[in-house]
Amino acid sequence: MTKEHLRHYLQTARENLVWKMEGLGEYDVRRPMVPTGTNLLGLVKHCASIESGYFGVTFGRPFPEAMPWLADDAEVNLDMYATADESREDIVGLYRRVWAHADATIEALDLESRGRVPWWSPDDPGVTLGQILVHVIADVERHCGQADILRETIDGAVGWRPGKDNLAFTTAAEFKAFHDRIEQAARDAS
Repeated sequence: MTKEHLRHYLQTARENLVWKMEGLGEYDVRRPMVPTGTNLLGLVKHCASIESGYFGVTFGRPFPEAMPWLADDAEVNLDMYATADESREDIVGLYRRVWAHADATIEALDLESRGRVPWWSPDDPGVTLGQILVHVIADVERHCGQADILRETIDGAVGWRPGKDNLAFTTAAEFKAFHDRIEQAARDAS
């Protein structure tokens, strides 16, 4: 697998995560949908935070903008939601600037270039850019999965990416029948 392949998978995940907010109002992108508080805009803010670190300080190329929610004295999990004074445009704009910074790191370094993740164990021997690319792709994709469920819960919208839903069924009746079969199987098994 080449660096270009890995970068493509990362970019696809980034775009899919941001796309999950498309067409929703401010309340819906911000509201906590599960007991842990997970919300769409918070996932984007969190992914901006993780990419800025993994592709920044890990390789001695810190992201130039301060992220107060990552300070040692910041409120716990402040990177997981948008405050009332943080706009969607601010957070998505930040994430896009982080993409550009991360992409510059990816472009400048070889897959075998070494770095060190300061928030991992002090005994950690270090990482390569290739390892970090795989790690961050997996992390962003995990958050895309969360975003899929949140968006479906909010308004029923589903799909993998614009123009490609990657779903077996297309009508509400087909989904309802499928849901009912699964519900019956769960009842039968219990």
